[in-house]
Amino acid sequence: MRGKARFYDGLTAIRHEVEVRLSEDSTALLISGTTLPAPLRWPLPDLRALRDHGDPAQVVVTRHLEVEDNAPRDPARLLIDDPEMAEWLRRTRPRLWRRDVKQGTGRRIAIRAGVAVGAVLLMLFVILPSMADTLARLLPVEREVAFGRSVTAQMARFLGGETAEQITCTSPDGNEALQRMVDRLTDGADLGYDLNVVVFDNEMVNAFAAPGGQVVIVRGLIDKADSPDMVAAVLAHEIGHVVHRDPTRGALRAAGSVGLLGLMFGDFTGGAAMAFLADRLLNAQYSQEAESQADRFAHAMLRDADLPPGALADMFERFRAMGGDISGPLAHFMSHPRLGTRIDAARAATPDDQPARPSLDAAGWAALRGICRDKG
Repeated sequence: MRGKARFYDGLTAIRHEVEVRLSEDSTALLISGTTLPAPLRWPLPDLRALRDHGDPAQVVVTRHLEVEDNAPRDPARLLIDDPEMAEWLRRTRPRLWRRDVKQGTGRRIAIRAGVAVGAVLLMLFVILPSMADTLARLLPVEREVAFGRSVTAQMARFLGGETAEQITCTSPDGNEALQRMVDRLTDGADLGYDLNVVVFDNEMVNAFAAPGGQVVIVRGLIDKADSPDMVAAVLAHEIGHVVHRDPTRGALRAAGSVGLLGLMFGDFTGGAAMAFLADRLLNAQYSQEAESQADRFAHAMLRDADLPPGALADMFERFRAMGGDISGPLAHFMSHPRLGTRIDAARAATPDDQPARPSLDAAGWAALRGICRDKG
């Protein structure tokens, strides 16, 4: 097997007209020409074809060498015009078009991937939380309120309404009773926000706070409560999150996560981002310290309103009886293993001489339980 070819050494612009033949032991191509300093021997296993050559009738081969990363590569190229030899190479050298990986590439990829993952985790769990805490303190209240309303509207869509108004309960008597409960809890308190407390018509047993003083009680929670004080206790807990700006920090942290993950994995913008934020807040899992802080705030708020902090323990007990330590919406209130500790803390926070003055009278409680009956 022999044929004509052109050889380029890769160091100069000289084109060498050469003859190529198969060695006697059929293990190499022997390259010779009058303009070459010396004949060349290219072992067949070292041959690699260049994929980006324009003429399909030609085969351009180079020589793959197992060398260290910083060692020079063989820059020479052999352009084979002879159809018979080109066909023979295609037929007998299946490794000719193989893509070779540099020695140590796998290790370098693993190291770089590990560094990248570490950087992402550092951003998600250290830098973004710290930035969210700072931004929450700097964010103007009016911007926070506007953002909270947008997130609440998205939450309403999560719960089955096309708009927040569509699933907001509108019974005048029920809303009047709810406002009396809010006024009882917040009388004389400087919360830093004008609270906007509403009830969404859905059977989910939940309540949540959104940025900017937005608090939503879902009808299912009122249905499962045995007394208005249990609802008031949950409301006080959510007001604690509002005062400490936990929803704002959570939303900013989630927004940063959305942006970072979007850069890595694709589009996390617009409606998808807002949906993600709403889902995170609807199933809020604040830190253990944030939950404990909201509980302590609720204990104090309830005592100041002449209501028993033990009502919060009663509601926690109800959640535990309903599902134990489960995931999902109830996990907002059921943070095992500290649920028992939170129940004990609420019981201990109730003074022995606590006056028995419920948050709503019987008529008010009945109105609140029927708040969604007249929903438009």
